[in-house]
Amino acid sequence: MVGMSGGVDSSVAALLLKRAGTAVAGMFMQNWEEDDRAGPCRADADRKDALAVCAKLGMPLHMRNFAAEYWDQVFAHFLDEYRAGRTPNPDVLCNREIKFKTFLDHARALGAERIATGHYARVDRGADGRWRLKRALDTAKDQSYFLHALQQEALSATLFPIGELPKPEVRAMARDAGFATHAKKDSTGICFIGERDFRAFLADYIPAKPGDIRTPEGRRVGEHSGVFFYTLGQRSGLGIGGRADALGEPWYVVGKEVATNVLIAAQGNASEWLQSRRLVADRLTWIAGAPPAHEFRCVAKTRYRQADQACEVRIDGDTCEVVFDDAQRAVTPGQSVVFYDGEECLGGGVIQYSDAPFGGWRHADA
Repeated sequence: MVGMSGGVDSSVAALLLKRAGTAVAGMFMQNWEEDDRAGPCRADADRKDALAVCAKLGMPLHMRNFAAEYWDQVFAHFLDEYRAGRTPNPDVLCNREIKFKTFLDHARALGAERIATGHYARVDRGADGRWRLKRALDTAKDQSYFLHALQQEALSATLFPIGELPKPEVRAMARDAGFATHAKKDSTGICFIGERDFRAFLADYIPAKPGDIRTPEGRRVGEHSGVFFYTLGQRSGLGIGGRADALGEPWYVVGKEVATNVLIAAQGNASEWLQSRRLVADRLTWIAGAPPAHEFRCVAKTRYRQADQACEVRIDGDTCEVVFDDAQRAVTPGQSVVFYDGEECLGGGVIQYSDAPFGGWRHADA
């Protein structure tokens, strides 16, 4: 059962399976109930594109609405994290709870033995019999960061047909097959927000409360529209502008104090207020079922598309401390830290705090 999103990647995933002689069906998942303010319903357009591809391939397409599951298992957590002042990553939860759990359950109920998606990643089985998640060969499109919370049951039943292909080749294959999706723009950002203004969307669920923007020294330099709307390292939307009592460099968010409704900003992209060497993460998941050791070295990413960062990981139950060889910029609570050993993704966790000046380390120690 192929998860058909109506995009080019899932289209080619289905094409490759059909060419290999696999018995294939598709499933279109609607994970969000859109309202009129979002403009034309994107789900309808995507559904039509998925239907067209399946018709051309001669395969059935099953329709499922997982909006209720998505709300309970992904979106409610998303709101809770923002209310706590963190910046969540809903794609990680969506993959674990919806695309590789709810979808897998429904596919099995229809008689499918395996599921396949258009993600750029690879899966294989190691010499120890355990399933491994590996980076895609196209490193520019690799999505293993968002898949790090998958575990053995899901991986054992999953295929990533395009994981060894570069994106231009995927588009060329779709074009040669006559799929209209070959030129379709890649989806970006958070699916349920779409083209809407992020602040306006979030304000529907978390009331905005204006407050002070202050420097780390406590000097008031502006007013924000709600601390929940900002993330560490953010430059746009601060509205501070040039000041006679400040340097000529841009301003960046370096901290948030939710309890006092104060946003903290400093000047300079490489500001010392954004730098950290250590972080603590919890809600750990390990693809092999357990970490490699209680202490080990590896490389890690604290955000998607970040270059590999050498570090040491120290495990304590469901929590770990990560110590980086080099200082890291804007390590953001709520985001994922994901660990790799070469091409293999080991797992990851949710960043709780770092030792940046406003990263929460001192508060956590207290």
